[in-house]
Amino acid sequence: MRTEQASGSGTRRRRVRFPEEEPPTAQDGWWQKTLRALKTLLLFSIILGVSLLLWGYVFQGCGPSPCKTPVCQDLLALYLASGNTSVAPCADFFSFACGNANRTSSPFQALEEENKRRVRRILETPGSWRLAPGEEKAFGFYNSCMNTGAIEAAGAGPLRQVIEELGGWPTSGNWTPSDFNQTLSLLMSQYGHFPFFRAYLQPLPTPPYLPVIQIDQPEFDVLLKQKQEPNYAQILREYLNYLYRLVTLLGGDRNQAQKHASFSLAINSQLNQMVGPGEQQRAQDKVFEMVTIDQLQRMAPTIDWLSCLQATFTPMALSPSDHVAVHDLAYLKNMSKLLEMKLSEHRDLLQSHMIFGLVKTLSPALDSQFQEAHRSLNQKLGELTGHPPMPVHPRWMMCMEKTEAFFEPTLATLFIRETFRPRTQSAAMELFTAIKDAFISHLHTVPWMDGETRAEAQDKLSQLQVKMGPSEWALKPDPARQEYDDIQLGPSFLQTFLSCVRSRQARVVQEFLQPVSSHRWQVPPWGLKAYYSIPDHVMVFPAGLLQPPFFHPGYPRAVNFGAAGSIMARELLHIFDRLLLPGGCLACDTRALQKALLCLERLYTALPSPKGTAFEVSRTLLEDAADAGALAIALKAYKKRLVLFRGETILPNLDLSPRQLFFRSYAQVMCRDPSTQDPQDIHSPPTLRVHGPLSDSPAFARHFRCPQGALLNPSRRCQLW
Repeated sequence: MRTEQASGSGTRRRRVRFPEEEPPTAQDGWWQKTLRALKTLLLFSIILGVSLLLWGYVFQGCGPSPCKTPVCQDLLALYLASGNTSVAPCADFFSFACGNANRTSSPFQALEEENKRRVRRILETPGSWRLAPGEEKAFGFYNSCMNTGAIEAAGAGPLRQVIEELGGWPTSGNWTPSDFNQTLSLLMSQYGHFPFFRAYLQPLPTPPYLPVIQIDQPEFDVLLKQKQEPNYAQILREYLNYLYRLVTLLGGDRNQAQKHASFSLAINSQLNQMVGPGEQQRAQDKVFEMVTIDQLQRMAPTIDWLSCLQATFTPMALSPSDHVAVHDLAYLKNMSKLLEMKLSEHRDLLQSHMIFGLVKTLSPALDSQFQEAHRSLNQKLGELTGHPPMPVHPRWMMCMEKTEAFFEPTLATLFIRETFRPRTQSAAMELFTAIKDAFISHLHTVPWMDGETRAEAQDKLSQLQVKMGPSEWALKPDPARQEYDDIQLGPSFLQTFLSCVRSRQARVVQEFLQPVSSHRWQVPPWGLKAYYSIPDHVMVFPAGLLQPPFFHPGYPRAVNFGAAGSIMARELLHIFDRLLLPGGCLACDTRALQKALLCLERLYTALPSPKGTAFEVSRTLLEDAADAGALAIALKAYKKRLVLFRGETILPNLDLSPRQLFFRSYAQVMCRDPSTQDPQDIHSPPTLRVHGPLSDSPAFARHFRCPQGALLNPSRRCQLW
């Protein structure tokens, strides 16, 4: 075998081939194509999987999911029970949200009743609470009030004892004539009864907002103005029958009853006639007048003002040079003249008149015969005047309300422990901050507001304080305030009741004597009234309001913004009511403002009112403006929150999108029977409070796909706020 060697350029070398360098066969080409196809398919599958994951995360994660928690299920049941989905929402959204014929009460009424039941549960389970010294007296008072057997057994005896302490009653033949002002002073200071005028401590509504003694007309048991009542004669007879019955219950002489009752009725009517109309006082910008006690003494000399006020507001040290706020000076002058005339001839009849009024004041602490007499009078007067009578409450409710009044510090602390968690407070504060920020940014879109006014409004909103849920003293109560050392329980419920009356009055005076370190709450924690305090520049939302169905941390955001959020926005807007009044904003574009106000007035006038209701748009205009603006601001805040945070939820089985649920929750706040509205209410009927703002909202028409020209999608809209 010959082997080739490398021996020069012309010599050829033989190359050795390795197996991998063999030329591809047909089978090898097929395998390469299959491998490339598999790689492509794998890459496509990965891309598709990632895309599906991203789609699910972005769209499905941000899309609304049903809220199935117990609180949401309860809210869903309420919405289903109150609404009527057979009604077209664009034609009558009030009926769509509130039109169920089986609806028995408004959400506000239902929540108020639920809060009362919560307080009742607290009072009826004293062993469930760790009580500070003295706090058990609250439970002792409630139990004494509920002990009707002991109250009925005592009968009128405790009341007769009180009357004897006041000098007796001429109708019983056991009366010792006493000084009129001494008796009046005792009635005011010891028994909480003000027969001829009211005196109370309250901050003035104008700067510097200092607390001052204010004197106003009395609270009349029945209004006796002949020209206004077609059944005047029958009203007199019913009231006389009531007074006769009181004489009988107290063992008085029925032969003298007619004379004493007729006198009381006559003086009551005369005092009624002296009361000036509140509208006239407001028109004259004379809500009150500041006068010294000495000046008041000279203008209305029959009353010993210094001694009566000093006794009522002990331990305040009063002098003739101290000022008081008088709400109707003409009434006090005429009242003084009338009393001077009656005292010279009928001191005994005047004593009877004061006793009649005292019995009415003390009726909650008396046996059932006195309470039934007063209830019967209210019912008959309601039938004669056309006004609904006072509802008859169960015994526990009356006892609970009196316990709330006398022992608020104790019950406030226990109510907060029972119903209001820190999580709820922080969530409500977060909601309010979102509403306030939306309002501040919304001011740039208000067409009639000038730059300086807008800047002042923004600054005012930025400096606003807010109290959310419980007051500071309810969270950290001062033990010294809980002892109630001055309250004596027994020997009768009436004596217990009177001891509590005096204790509460003393606490009120002591609070006003203390230096003002923080805002004094005007509502208890279980109350539903949100308010704005001008003197303190503080807005308050009590814990009783921040409850289902208006608010809960676990609700869909659409519900909280639509219900509680619109309530918060409405209160914020009321801070600036002054700007909407004539001359309230001289630097603003008054023509644009008046045009917007007129547009809003026409918008509400064009809406159909419920049958049997009547309202004046001019009287309700400020509230209408707040309603419409609140909806716009709450919606703006909600839309911003959707952009910042994903994961919105909805209520199942309602077939409503999140934004539709927002409008549904806004309307739910207004659900109420229109026929129950007070004719003097400054708000529009509830149907208009729903339809007015919604018809002024383009977003509502868009999200409910309302056709142009539908009731809630008019061709023209207003822009006031």
